[in-house]
Amino acid sequence: MDKRKTAAEIVGQLRDGMTIGIGGWGPRRKPMALIREILRSELKDLTVVAYGGADVGMLCAAGKVRKLVFAFVSLDFIPLEPYFRQARQNGALEIMEIDEGMLLLGLKAAAMNVPFIPTAVGLGTDVLTHNPEIKLVASPYADDRDWLAMPALKLDAALLHVDRADARGVCQIAGPDHYMDDLFARAADKTYVSCDELVDSAWFHAHPEASRQVFWERNLTCAVVHLPGGAHPSSCAPLYGFDVAHFKAYNASASQADGWQQYRERYIDCGEAEYLARVGGLDAIRQLPLPVF
Repeated sequence: MDKRKTAAEIVGQLRDGMTIGIGGWGPRRKPMALIREILRSELKDLTVVAYGGADVGMLCAAGKVRKLVFAFVSLDFIPLEPYFRQARQNGALEIMEIDEGMLLLGLKAAAMNVPFIPTAVGLGTDVLTHNPEIKLVASPYADDRDWLAMPALKLDAALLHVDRADARGVCQIAGPDHYMDDLFARAADKTYVSCDELVDSAWFHAHPEASRQVFWERNLTCAVVHLPGGAHPSSCAPLYGFDVAHFKAYNASASQADGWQQYRERYIDCGEAEYLARVGGLDAIRQLPLPVF
């Protein structure tokens, strides 16, 4: 029942050409330490499914992505993630660009092990024009209508970050929104989780209210890695907000001729322990204010 692994061991279980779902939302609770470990690896030719942020942008900058299935790739206060923008404008990606609700339904269909879910979302829009592989289906009932058949987005693996986990794979998301992480976990053959805090299983018994913040069964979690600050520079509410200054510098690097290489050398190739030191340490990360909207 001990599912603890290192980040390198988790990435070592991934293979070229896999379809990988990445949890979180834009600049929120992304498994960035696991993404950095992928960037240090030889892994390539990935299909990535995400409500994207810097996770998607960095993988695109490093040439790791063959196909991207997405609803948006944004840093919120920076509307378009800069390295995603470059890859998209340069035609470097095969893409499936869909509505946020369609992505949700695709994950839900995979989680339910059905080939599609009928929906009105996307009807009458250019989503169908630009995604001819998405079909319409005739209703078998008296409404006599055609519905959009959102295909299942089956994942080989899901990468998620949570506030707390134990060695058995029980995962707690304590923030105000768990986004679609539970659907990513259910849509994937294997789910790998990084956590800010690794707790003894007795912690969950001592804090029964936390059970309301456990959104998938522990048998779905294949491996857990303890990575404090592992969502940085994205947020992990309520522990810390996203790092605005870091994201601004990252965004600026995309306009420099060798900006990605400089960013990579400073923050990725150095290894995770040195990364934390270079961004000010865990104490500084924990002081980052939560965004207010």
